[in-house]
Amino acid sequence: MKVQVAVVQMVSSEVLADNLAHAESLLAQAAMGGAQLVLLPENFALMGRDEKAKLAIMEMDGDGPIQSWLAAQAQRFGLWLIGGSIPLAAPDGRCYAACLAFNPAGQRQARYDKIHLFDVDLAGGESYRESRTIAPGRTPVAVTTPWGQLGLSICYDLRFPELYRCYAGAELLAVPSAFTQQTGAAHWECLLRARAIENQAYVLAADQGGLHQNGRQTFGGSMIIDPWGQVLARLDQGEGVALAQVDMEFLQRCRSNLPALQHHRRQACCGAYQEI
Repeated sequence: MKVQVAVVQMVSSEVLADNLAHAESLLAQAAMGGAQLVLLPENFALMGRDEKAKLAIMEMDGDGPIQSWLAAQAQRFGLWLIGGSIPLAAPDGRCYAACLAFNPAGQRQARYDKIHLFDVDLAGGESYRESRTIAPGRTPVAVTTPWGQLGLSICYDLRFPELYRCYAGAELLAVPSAFTQQTGAAHWECLLRARAIENQAYVLAADQGGLHQNGRQTFGGSMIIDPWGQVLARLDQGEGVALAQVDMEFLQRCRSNLPALQHHRRQACCGAYQEI
């Protein structure tokens, strides 16, 4: 079975309405290109002036204009839509960075909350503390699509391969992101290709890509990668859509010819190591 998929790259601003209008235009491009499954980037609805800005547009789970917009776009274009990340209320006043999946009828099929939070101090004084405004998720989530299981993750999750090993056997992996220019230039593509090769799965990675109103520079490089680690489609900087065909017959050949998933000895690898 083959299916056309797409990743959307944005340079989201501080204005929610503008971002949704840009995203709608890009979804239309993806649909015109034949995409049946489309991934939006992390923070597609807002890249605010500071970390607290997202709390101003935070929604209750199941009720809010951004969630309604996602459902309407999925239904309008008749596609599976993976909604990057949006802020949904957490009990402690912070939000969850939630990735929502909708089917072509506009019905929500899954919610994944970002587990690993980006609390870092990079070279040049670049610093982030996501945990100040975002509560961590606790559970990996895969959604069943007509083309197989799709494992969900968000941005910094990419650095933790054990999360993706929870999805072992899934045909597709989604990685909506807002990678910084600094970390993206060093690690973005090699991490994505590693996750595809390790899990013998197609990886869909939709990134923010450009200079934002808040002064933050995101890397871009949104791409689609096959189970052999080959990059099938890639964007550079700026807004755009990358399209590629996912071939499940090719995926099964990869897994049959090199059955690494069957050879994985989880208990031996995940136990305590021996000190000598």
